[in-house]
Amino acid sequence: MTDTSYAVALVSGGLDSYVSAACARADGHRLLALSIDYNQRHHVELAAARRIASVLGAERHIVLPLDLSLFGGSALTADIAVPKDGVGDDIPVTYVPARNTIFLSLALGWAEAMGARDLYLGVNALDYSGYPDCRPEFIEGFEKLAELATKAGVEGHPFRIRAPLVSMTKADIVRKGTELGLDLGLSWSCYDPAPGGVHCGLCDSCRLRAKGFEEAGVPDPTRYAVSA
Repeated sequence: MTDTSYAVALVSGGLDSYVSAACARADGHRLLALSIDYNQRHHVELAAARRIASVLGAERHIVLPLDLSLFGGSALTADIAVPKDGVGDDIPVTYVPARNTIFLSLALGWAEAMGARDLYLGVNALDYSGYPDCRPEFIEGFEKLAELATKAGVEGHPFRIRAPLVSMTKADIVRKGTELGLDLGLSWSCYDPAPGGVHCGLCDSCRLRAKGFEEAGVPDPTRYAVSA
């Protein structure tokens, strides 16, 4: 079964995945939203993912449990402090080992089961925190893997890994979301929420988010505990 009207979008609840999933819809796809409950540091982003999937009219939204805290190795899945001193050049401790590879593999399985051929994820390689699985080389490599590793692929029905934001700055992403008419305040970016359910304002993700809105010249709807 092949149904190219469907696309599976990874929806974390963050700004980038929101805009990426909206691009899938704008491209004319029927949206299947996949979120992973990997026992991350907080679950507020999953609440955001549910809001986003609903607003985008996803035909199905699966929140799949997968406890990556059993592996550890990241400030998002283990008792490791989230850095608050600015975005650096090295891969930060908020990197979750092989996360995008794991998540895309799950999305690929659902896509093949549904007959979909397009997978969307919101990685970007310009304004990002140094993660190796946000690069174009990773996307290209996974697309080749999908062709080799699936029944659909070996039968001549390859998958397309869509990363519409990969070459955008965070400001570009904010502008794109605004052009698509999205309420970007529905998204959640913070790695370490402050009391009261607001963004901390100091983690890498908060800094990149605030910088994006500022450089885009778009009012930032985000509530930050402090300003960087």
